[in-house]
Amino acid sequence: MTTPHAFEDTEAFAHTLDAEDALRGYRDAFHFPPGPDGKPVVYLAGNSLGLQPRNAARYIQEELEDWARLGVEGHHHGRHPWLHYHELVTEQAARLVGAKPLEVVVMNTLSVNLHLMMVSFYRPTKQRFKILVEAGAFPSDQYAVASQVRFHGHDAREAVLELKPREGEETLRTEDILDTLERHGHEVALVMLGSVNYLTGQAFDLAAITKAAHAKGCLVGFDLAHGAGNLKLSLHDDGPDFAVWCSYKYLNAGPGALGGVFVHERHAHTKDLPRFEGWWGHDKQTRFQMGPTFHALPGAEGWQLSNPPIFQLAALRASLELFDQAGMAALRAKSERLTGYLEFLLDKLPQGFVRITTPRDVKQRGAQLSLRFRGEPQGLLKRMGDAGIVCDFRKPDIIRAAPAPLYNSFTDVYRFVKALEGYARE
Repeated sequence: MTTPHAFEDTEAFAHTLDAEDALRGYRDAFHFPPGPDGKPVVYLAGNSLGLQPRNAARYIQEELEDWARLGVEGHHHGRHPWLHYHELVTEQAARLVGAKPLEVVVMNTLSVNLHLMMVSFYRPTKQRFKILVEAGAFPSDQYAVASQVRFHGHDAREAVLELKPREGEETLRTEDILDTLERHGHEVALVMLGSVNYLTGQAFDLAAITKAAHAKGCLVGFDLAHGAGNLKLSLHDDGPDFAVWCSYKYLNAGPGALGGVFVHERHAHTKDLPRFEGWWGHDKQTRFQMGPTFHALPGAEGWQLSNPPIFQLAALRASLELFDQAGMAALRAKSERLTGYLEFLLDKLPQGFVRITTPRDVKQRGAQLSLRFRGEPQGLLKRMGDAGIVCDFRKPDIIRAAPAPLYNSFTDVYRFVKALEGYARE
């Protein structure tokens, strides 16, 4: 739990925290949009779209120049040959999610990857055909899961098992998830949860869920859209069968950026695992022999379909370099302190003005606090935008504020809450 007595409600204290922050220099590695007054905004929307790393334009420009200078020869003779370009980010991505390089590949986008993984890991039988999800999961996950069960001939109303909070509560209890697995695990083919719920900001205990699900014979996958670059993950040790993520949120790779896939190494050499096949997943040694029979690369790379978009990879490389330098342990420690400070300041606002719906326990949340305000939140959001503060709104009445530790400061948090205080006292 956070310790409120460790904080002070003064701008000078926020500046002190920033001065003591060993990661403060990374803020200068990003472009901040200007606000209405021309000054950089207080940007608390990295859970929706991360800021642009300053090196992204340079890295993309290098590849544009090599394309202009070399044409097709850029695949072999560019500064970073395109044939192997995706491998430049593999080890960084693996460290980011706590995996081995064999277990990780950057490719496609999140929903595409989710479908590819369910082709392999959702294998329903007559007795075991259900998918366990959290109620209120991100819509794309809901659509993907429902369409997969229908594809296999099942009724989604029967085959999709939803985890719901207890009456009067807004987040799930770990014991209730584990109890559901104990009672229904024998009929669950796949557990498919978000690592962090996009709406509530709740982070789940991936290790405990995986252990309980595997004990009941279920396969396990996680959507890390709000986890990668936010939580300190240990996918290899936690042991899920797969995970997928995007990179345009906390990973700052730009709108529509490439996603990533984790496949545990116990599946790395499985020959009879069903999958959709494409030539970029074929054995590298014989790929250009153009043979008619597919031979999968070992590990996550074997799920690749097509050669990847180089410009998107260049933008992602610019961001992953920063994550790799900072380290997720240090980023996570700062994140817990940022949200603790945000929580402390919000609790000092006039009673009844705002309610935090994200868990108070820092171990059950990431960088996002979901807030319910008295009155009309969309109007409040517009007023904050006019004051140079960027958050986002999710229906029915939630404003999400996410101080990202790679570029947000404690002064950002202070300015955000002081603006809210002015509105609350009107």
